[in-house]
Amino acid sequence: MSIAKVIEVISEGQSIDEAIKSAVIEASKTIENIRQVNVDHIEAHVENNKVTKFRVCSKISFVVERKKPQVPKLQFRDPRLLALFKP
Repeated sequence: MSIAKVIEVISEGQSIDEAIKSAVIEASKTIENIRQVNVDHIEAHVENNKVTKFRVCSKISFVVERKKPQVPKLQFRDPRLLALFKP
């Protein structure tokens, strides 16, 4: 069974597409296994009656992988003890 985690991010760009891609690029710097982006909200910033940039609020979903437990390797200094654990 796999577990997914969701984080919420805000990113911006010169287009909506660029803002979404920016969110994924930045999140992928610290997160692996990103599977989905869900855009919740889109804003357009306007200066002098022109749209200058877009901002998106989005949720990024990624799969959390479980790490396999590391079994410590047994080391014996006494060869008689080592002989006890050989198959």
